[in-house]
Amino acid sequence: MLSSQKLKAIKLRKEGMSYSEILKIVPVAKSTLSIWLRSVDLSKPQQQRLTAKKLAAAKRGGAARKKIRIDTTAEIVNRSKKQIGVISKRELFLIGAILYWAEGTKEKEGAPGSGIQFTNSDPRMLRIFLLWLRNVYRIGEEKIHFQIYLHETSATRVREVVTYWARNLGIKEDRLGTVYFKKNKLATNRKNTGELYFGLIKIKVRQSSELVRSISGWVDGISVSLKCFGDGKDII
Repeated sequence: MLSSQKLKAIKLRKEGMSYSEILKIVPVAKSTLSIWLRSVDLSKPQQQRLTAKKLAAAKRGGAARKKIRIDTTAEIVNRSKKQIGVISKRELFLIGAILYWAEGTKEKEGAPGSGIQFTNSDPRMLRIFLLWLRNVYRIGEEKIHFQIYLHETSATRVREVVTYWARNLGIKEDRLGTVYFKKNKLATNRKNTGELYFGLIKIKVRQSSELVRSISGWVDGISVSLKCFGDGKDII
């Protein structure tokens, strides 16, 4: 004779309840419940209800994990932002030199006299570099020029792209008159496409070969200064 608990468990299972839901009503070991229910055949609608419940539970779990990740990320970002504090002019000087070291064009042996050319797609990085040019090295606006590099597949969005960069760089649109189109390869895995793609900006400074050489010296000085954090050797 079947126990009342087993009968109840079978009834609930046939109603489309999951094991975890049944265990909340019939407090037995999960292994016992599994033995009781292994011979219970479910109709197609019952199976569909269980599948729908599993998907809904997975979706709720995913949403909860996503919220935790978003909240944790926001907390980390806010805490890290506060750690920076106020940046001094000397720190800005060092930041600009390192930015150019990473993203700027260097003078080559076979092409002496090359000037400042800094290329990037991140508006914040470009704004910081412009701040550095204007406030640390006192470059006049008449010497600073801008070029847009855009994949030819976005040629119909030139007006939108120009407006975007003018707004983000704080300059007039007529300073972004030159647009260079890059040919798009037929087989490409580029992710920088669509409405969020605005190409690259190249910042060029006329008569700035002396500054390029100064940056090279500053980078050497930074690497020598940092040897105290290493094994006694220069970083480069």
